[in-house]
Amino acid sequence: MEKTIQPRKLFVASCLALLVTSLSFGIRAGTMNNLMVQFHLDAKQMGLIAGTAFWGFPLAIVIGGMIVDLVGMKRLLLLAFFLHLVGIVFTVFSFGFFSLYISTLFIGIANGLVEASCNPLVTSIYPENKTTKLNHFHFWFPAGIVIGTLVSFGFAKIDLNWQWQVATMLIPTFIYGYLFFKLDFPVTERVSSGVSTKEMYKAVLSPLFIFLFICMLGTAITELFTNQWVGVLLQNVTSSAILVLALVAAVQAAARSVAGPVVHRISPSGLLLFSAIISTIGIYMLGTTSGGMLFVAAIIFGIGVAYFWPTMLGFVSENIPKSGALGINLLGGAGMFAVSIYMFFMGGYYDNLISAVLPAGANIDTYRSAAAGTPEAAKYASAQLQAGPQVIKATNIIPLVLVFAFLFLYFYMRSKKKKAVSMPVIDATA
Repeated sequence: MEKTIQPRKLFVASCLALLVTSLSFGIRAGTMNNLMVQFHLDAKQMGLIAGTAFWGFPLAIVIGGMIVDLVGMKRLLLLAFFLHLVGIVFTVFSFGFFSLYISTLFIGIANGLVEASCNPLVTSIYPENKTTKLNHFHFWFPAGIVIGTLVSFGFAKIDLNWQWQVATMLIPTFIYGYLFFKLDFPVTERVSSGVSTKEMYKAVLSPLFIFLFICMLGTAITELFTNQWVGVLLQNVTSSAILVLALVAAVQAAARSVAGPVVHRISPSGLLLFSAIISTIGIYMLGTTSGGMLFVAAIIFGIGVAYFWPTMLGFVSENIPKSGALGINLLGGAGMFAVSIYMFFMGGYYDNLISAVLPAGANIDTYRSAAAGTPEAAKYASAQLQAGPQVIKATNIIPLVLVFAFLFLYFYMRSKKKKAVSMPVIDATA
């Protein structure tokens, strides 16, 4: 039976799958403080749990990138649906560190499978407009964070517990699972173009790909670590820390929605350089300002990180096309793995900063769980006020390094383009 490929419906289903991924991110950011108090977790343990979603993601996206050409995108996405379903239900019924760790791992693996399949799916159904359509697809990541953080904020205001917040993710999960089950899928772009597996692996070992692979470690940490921890790090700098995250995500979503004109006016390498410069300014402001200026900082930071992830993937797909699905998935996996490692170490660094302010030998959990209005609660709030911005300022070195890396990339691509233009055209009829 001949397949009937419906690009628009496949794109809508892909966006819904990514929405679940981003909802898990936004809702987790909004519930981290509640989880730390309810299950008596310190920041290092919470970093391990949150980081699980980030190393489960690269595990799935890298393996998925290696086998997606062989098993097909549809099978991987149906597996993602199953793991999302199990992970969400397990999270709702969690009873402590171990159960939260396992359920978050399931969700992280599902998130990775979504990216491993949907990124090559988007480039396969829109081969002439890859970077723009990847930006439109990744619009749903910050959009989902906005929805997730507002759900978290709103449910908290009406005293619905964090379990109800997590359960809301089941709605888009069932919808995207149903759509993918019904729809036919194309083969990946690499398979359709006849690029061999040997050529694909050779492409991902090229100097340009390795350079971008390293840069992706920094772009992912700049965007995702800051977003995931902002609710904790700025908890006592502003009474609306979670709304800072929502504003960042809203700016990202707005920027990605107009990606077409931006990508056509600015080269991808120029866009990456611009993003690194603005991100550096934004993170600096997040770590040094307070009150209303934090929302100005959030807008600047949101503009800075808006194009990082999809433009990195689009750049590889357009400039190293033989790398195929493996190339863009290796890039995504590297970014998420870097975030998981960084979260672990920065969670410990945050705990150490808190301990340095508390009395010698004090139990952090005692102070964290202290009732509002007690001396212990006041002391912990004061410690957070100092520690959070310190972690943000320490992170600012990463986008600063990226400024110089992308400056090099910008001039390299310009010189490469000039050489291509200046090469004489050989008349085949001569």
